[in-house]
Amino acid sequence: MVIVLRHVPYEGPGLIEEMLEGRGLPYRIIDVLTDGVPLSAAGFTGLVSMGGPMSVNDDTAQIKREKDLLLEAMERDIPILGVCLGAQMIASALGARVREGRHPEIGWGEVALTESGLADPILSGVQSSLPVLHWHGETFDLPEGAIHLATSDKYENQAFRVGSGTYGLQFHLEVDEEMVREWVDRDLEEGSGLVLDADLILDGIRPHLDRVRFGGALVIGRFLDLVAGRKSG
Repeated sequence: MVIVLRHVPYEGPGLIEEMLEGRGLPYRIIDVLTDGVPLSAAGFTGLVSMGGPMSVNDDTAQIKREKDLLLEAMERDIPILGVCLGAQMIASALGARVREGRHPEIGWGEVALTESGLADPILSGVQSSLPVLHWHGETFDLPEGAIHLATSDKYENQAFRVGSGTYGLQFHLEVDEEMVREWVDRDLEEGSGLVLDADLILDGIRPHLDRVRFGGALVIGRFLDLVAGRKSG
């Protein structure tokens, strides 16, 4: 059973869920704000931690419990994928610093794979520059012993791997058009100020989204290969 931790309703697994269904892999989406964080990773074949507007530095029982769950899953050698906030959760759980960035990184863009990224089991085979959607205001230091996989012009640390099956991706590959439009609308309604040019993001859906999801299908598919080969933890 793959467990997907959803921190807010509007940051769901998107393409990840589509591919779980397509491969016939059993999964469950847990809304951590209402359902709580699982007490144990026993029985999981994979764990996915999605994005969200909160900070891993928030002093809440939910944040602490999720970090503990991630550490337990790592100890059990369960494949883990952290997306945006989820990547920061992994980094923080392993003792790395998560902090506010110099400025938000929002919108369509690319990340450049490092030499290690080009040879990585789930990233190798994609272009050296991977199309992504950026949507974050915080960043992280690499955890001790982590392999640096991707970088961008604005933020050095965009992706990492710990061990053979724990991945943190600061960027988004899982989005669909509905998600992108909802994120833009929500930001404008709430006045959070992350989106500086809504038209640039919305007009970019047609030329960029298919490329993001094409690379996303390869990366997510290879992560799910790890899951498929893993017996219950």
